[in-house]
Amino acid sequence: MSTPNVTEPVTPQRLMQMAWGFASSIIIATAVRTRVFDELNKGPKTAAEVSAATGASERGLRMLMNALVGFELLKKDAQERYALTPESATFLVSGKPSSLAGFIGHIDRDLISRWLELSDIVRTGRPAVRVNQQQEGSAFFKDFVEALFPMGYQSARILAENLALGERKGEVRVLDLAAGSGVWGIALAQSSPRVRVTAVDWPEVLPVTRDVAGRCGVADRLDTIAGDLLEVDFGQGFQAATLGHILHSEGEERSRALLRKVFHALAPGGTIAIAEFLVNDDRTGPPMGLIFAVNMLVATEHGDTFSFNEIGGWLREAGFENAQMLDVPGPSPLILADRPA
Repeated sequence: MSTPNVTEPVTPQRLMQMAWGFASSIIIATAVRTRVFDELNKGPKTAAEVSAATGASERGLRMLMNALVGFELLKKDAQERYALTPESATFLVSGKPSSLAGFIGHIDRDLISRWLELSDIVRTGRPAVRVNQQQEGSAFFKDFVEALFPMGYQSARILAENLALGERKGEVRVLDLAAGSGVWGIALAQSSPRVRVTAVDWPEVLPVTRDVAGRCGVADRLDTIAGDLLEVDFGQGFQAATLGHILHSEGEERSRALLRKVFHALAPGGTIAIAEFLVNDDRTGPPMGLIFAVNMLVATEHGDTFSFNEIGGWLREAGFENAQMLDVPGPSPLILADRPA
């Protein structure tokens, strides 16, 4: 006698979680804004104690912090005292080198309102904003890029170890493209006093780059070039070039042209390092890469996310060899490739 097939019942639970997905981002951003994590970084506190320290309502804080307990971003003891978890202590306390508080605030402040236009954007194909165009994008990135520094810094330090620039003789020249906060070039400059960085970005953004480089102690080894990536002259003879999360906003045509231009700026044997949100070849995952593709629909005319094989093909087309991925503790691996020696 055969056993009947038993299937799991179909429930709405997963759809309900996704439908309320917006709430987690807003709850975390609100806790950052009301200094919940900063106060608890001083030690465990009750909702009343956090209220006294922040001026926020006790009822509001209790509900907010209970939700954070549910997210496992806070823990609560039998005396109703709330405390940080290792994750929130590392990433949500403002002022820490690894803090993502500024980035989360950017999502809440700048992105959610634009995503609410998604139905019209999908229908018309027109984005809510064009962040890859200087007129609209320069003000956006000027106020935002410093918040991205913690997201890239640990990955940039691992890149520095991988490139071992300090073992090379003489001056080592690094080209940091769409530099933003300067995180990639700064980490490479910190790895060796022989590294000199040329940062390229819009003129409105470069003062932020110089300011962060000064605070990190490498401003004396930072040169800048202001302008559009495809229009300015990079120069030649660089031993390394970094493209930190820029191809997705440039789109395929500009990205391929940019990689060809970088190839000619590198010295023989030089290395390009690309940080990107990647998707698999058939675009069925991972979720973060697919979500970010929709973000590019919202914020650019031609942006998208790409697979390693797509970017690897563009690199080979430009003349690079040895395209490979380097695992780093960021939102995605790095893609490295070399100009033939």
